[in-house]
Amino acid sequence: MSDLVQLQPHDEHNRNLEANVHPTDWQNPQPQKPYHLVVIGAGTAGLVAAAGAAGLGARVALIERDLMGGDCLNVGCVPSKGVISAARIAKAIRTANRFSIKVPPGTEVDFAGVMSRMRKLRAKISRNDSAARFRDLGVDVYFGQASFADSQTIEVGDTKLPFKRAVLATGARASAPSIEGLDEVDYLTNESVFSLTELPKRMGIIGAGPIGCEMAQAFSELGSEVFLVESEGGVLPKEDRAAADVVRASLERSGVRLLCCGRELKVKNKGGIRLTVNSRGEHYDEVVDQLLVAVGRAPNVENLNLENVGVDFDENGVQVNDYLQTTNPNIFAAGDICSQYQFTHVADFMARIVIQNALFAVGPFGKKKMSDLVIPWTTYTSPEVAHVGLHEKDAQEKGIEIDTYTQPFDEVDRAILEGDQEGFVKVHTKKGSDEIVGATIVAENAGDMISEVTLAMSHGLGLSKISGSIHPYPTQAEAIRKIGDQFNRTRLTPLSKKMLAALQRLNVGT
Repeated sequence: MSDLVQLQPHDEHNRNLEANVHPTDWQNPQPQKPYHLVVIGAGTAGLVAAAGAAGLGARVALIERDLMGGDCLNVGCVPSKGVISAARIAKAIRTANRFSIKVPPGTEVDFAGVMSRMRKLRAKISRNDSAARFRDLGVDVYFGQASFADSQTIEVGDTKLPFKRAVLATGARASAPSIEGLDEVDYLTNESVFSLTELPKRMGIIGAGPIGCEMAQAFSELGSEVFLVESEGGVLPKEDRAAADVVRASLERSGVRLLCCGRELKVKNKGGIRLTVNSRGEHYDEVVDQLLVAVGRAPNVENLNLENVGVDFDENGVQVNDYLQTTNPNIFAAGDICSQYQFTHVADFMARIVIQNALFAVGPFGKKKMSDLVIPWTTYTSPEVAHVGLHEKDAQEKGIEIDTYTQPFDEVDRAILEGDQEGFVKVHTKKGSDEIVGATIVAENAGDMISEVTLAMSHGLGLSKISGSIHPYPTQAEAIRKIGDQFNRTRLTPLSKKMLAALQRLNVGT
């Protein structure tokens, strides 16, 4: 096993995970011919690129120095949603009185059991990313550190892999910001927080972006006293401000203590991990048992010998063009190593672009471009915040005039009945038209709902088309259809309004 990611505790579930994504008895193959495609990194981008290329008949090698599945499976999306799902059950029990459901007193959270369940399910999901599965798909799987010997050869240990095209998919890792005293304490990142087996009584979290907000709410619902240090932009600083305000209120209802703005934040190893923050005339001085640093990422570009093959990179990652070519035209990149959108689903679709362009259309004549992607994302707080396309501030910066339509959930029957009334659907269109340029949804299942808007944007379907599509009643997705109705009402001419009013009077009289 590599020492890059430690699977702790080393219980049955993590042993099963290890057997799938980095088997200790794995024997690297020996290349027989030059590979059409060598993929470095077996996270989402690398796995999709390798499987897709092999499925098209290409000779493919996949190299991983640590755990196949990457961050998403091992220390990201999968374990976090396992913890969040348990936290949502805890919240449902805690708030059951809203529905006149009487919960017996003394209901407790078994945190060790919550984490064991997560590890069990993570190991089950890991079969999809296993070395054996990819070998069976026709991919030569290598474990070890990859390094470019030259523009046609990659080395893994003593083995040389000749190639025609290569893909950099090594991802990114947690990288803590510069904070006074942080180096003096043992702190958690997303790479270690899911190894916890005991619930921290008091937990500090630095960074109120998606990871920070998700983990703050989850650990608070599971029983920790959580202190979340915000940035000057508040919680979820990149999201719609109205959406962020809903999340902020929800975090506070979950019991999260917000330490505003993070100015003059200092960390000390004194009687535990001590956080001191001065902000807006208030002084915070809190001691916590565990500290999660949920801000900062660094691309994995070390030890690849990129300089030797003319691949340019900086602190933000590898430089690519719109066809995902690096500055070496035979080497492509996909995923977190080169993308500002560090999401699993984006890495997936970037890999699809690479397959097309690397195997079939190299150079400026590539058939697929990164800029053509319509990219949604979701923050899995409760309620969730999902977004696609432009925010209002983005439209202003780009000089795009827009119309905005908002449908609150307190006017949607299913949301009222389920007690999920605090959110909304907000859609931006090009001014005077129904062409959708962006949308934000705040709802318990916003991540599922945003796909309808993404589909419409991807295929040029405007709000009038959405309005004309029957949505089942009662559903929360009906809110999206109501947005379409709002647009249609703006198209009513004075004559049509008079005719409609006359028809309504006739209907009243019958």
